Amino acid sequence: MRKTRLLMLSFLAMVVFATSGCGENPKFFAGGYAKGEEKGMFVYEMDKKSGAVKLLSQADAGPNPSYFCYSQENKLMYAANEVGMFLGQRGGGLTTLRYSESDATLEKISEMVVPFGGPCYISLSPDKVYLLLANYGSGSVAVVRLNNEGIPETVTDTVRYMVERPFRSNPHMVMSDPLGNHIFVTDLGQDRFVVYEFDAVEGKLALVENGIVAVEKGSGPRHFTFSADGSRMYLINELGSTMMTFSNDHKGNLTHMQTISTRGFDATEQNYPGDTHAGKSGEYIYGSNRGENSIVIYKVADDGTLDLAGHTTCGGDWPRNFVIDPSGGFLLVGNQRSDNIAVFKINKRTGMPEGPVENVVMQAPACLKFY
Repeated sequence: MRKTRLLMLSFLAMVVFATSGCGENPKFFAGGYAKGEEKGMFVYEMDKKSGAVKLLSQADAGPNPSYFCYSQENKLMYAANEVGMFLGQRGGGLTTLRYSESDATLEKISEMVVPFGGPCYISLSPDKVYLLLANYGSGSVAVVRLNNEGIPETVTDTVRYMVERPFRSNPHMVMSDPLGNHIFVTDLGQDRFVVYEFDAVEGKLALVENGIVAVEKGSGPRHFTFSADGSRMYLINELGSTMMTFSNDHKGNLTHMQTISTRGFDATEQNYPGDTHAGKSGEYIYGSNRGENSIVIYKVADDGTLDLAGHTTCGGDWPRNFVIDPSGGFLLVGNQRSDNIAVFKINKRTGMPEGPVENVVMQAPACLKFY
């Protein structure tokens, strides 16, 4: 009897241990436009059932930490400071913060000047040894090597495109495909993609053959997302209010398959799409419309092309960025001009965001990412 009881207690203890972490609510980071002494980086917790959000901490990430990426291995956040002068020098900023899981706080640990300035996007290289930055304001991209502790160490490469008006380049996003084969840059000013191979030893970008991919003039390519296997790319265009589908042969070649409008929710004359992401299941692609202030939803067809599923409100004004939580059940929108984050529950049957079920006040949110 005693042995049976001990076995039962051991079993219960194992169950409690195994499930204790499973019940935790997800945390997410939010960065925005901050000036002077304002703190521009926030840590939130979201109730995984209701979508209710609680502020846990805030941190100084330097001026205008408008986009960031996160290293899970090193517990480090890398924020791109969207400025033209940093630390008294001409250039953009790169601020690194260490995240403490125990108390959900961020602490600034290093700062670096990025050549030329105006960074608006940052991502990790496929091997997570380098940072890739798109500098919208200066028409350039930069590569930064991390040291063994994950701290930015040195700039290993810069590429500067056309900087003279009226043909000025405006790189808006730089990221690898899901398999890590190539690096893709959207150039809003030149209406094109630029595709690179990446030398992970030297930290250099090398243009692939036929690596300049033009899109329709006046489109203004901004952000993109991939299907899980990387065979399809979905590009949202800021100036043309369109979503484009491309096939990707994993050799650096993109082939245009489809162009479809992002509009339809409102008759607003001015509209500038901001962001796009795939739903967790891959069945739906989402995009944000700044102007008509909507979220557009597309159903992915068997061949990877898109069919319009509908539109919903963004829950505010100027949806610059949005994110889908790890469960795939909620969509959170950062509305820059109305200073709020709106939380929507995703209908799993239709893919449509419903709500908002929660509204969070935050100054000029520009980037949201779940930890």
